[in-house]
Amino acid sequence: MEIKQVTDNLKKQTVTRLVLEALPDWFGIPEAREGYITESNNKLFFCALDGDKPVGFLYLKETGKDTVELYVMGVLREFHRKGIGRELFNRAKEAASEHGYSFIQVKTVQMGRYEEYDNTNKFYLSLGFKEFEVLPTLWDEWNPCQIYIMSLK
Repeated sequence: MEIKQVTDNLKKQTVTRLVLEALPDWFGIPEAREGYITESNNKLFFCALDGDKPVGFLYLKETGKDTVELYVMGVLREFHRKGIGRELFNRAKEAASEHGYSFIQVKTVQMGRYEEYDNTNKFYLSLGFKEFEVLPTLWDEWNPCQIYIMSLK
């Protein structure tokens, strides 16, 4: 398994589409999925490769002068629980720090709503993220937004 930074915008969109379309339990809303694909342009983007096959990706989005967001991440289901997400995150965290950011945040659905997202929450907590805030209606009342944050200093 190899983690590479991707700079070509077309490649970013291709990888994002390939992975997100294979993960309908998390990315089943077509408009949201297309938004993630389009927004991958010009972002700090990392791809996990099994040989030449993309099996996961992560990209960061600046949300403030000192803060970057782990905006979207996906790993093909058959590659879950193999350390790929952790490796993607470690590379992204290192890059965010090198770019001078002080904090990294991530948003997900609050724990206790859906099993898939409970696993996502546990993953972020295992990386060292801390609970910051819940925004009950940012997305909608059925999907309260949990924000996690981590210091990069």
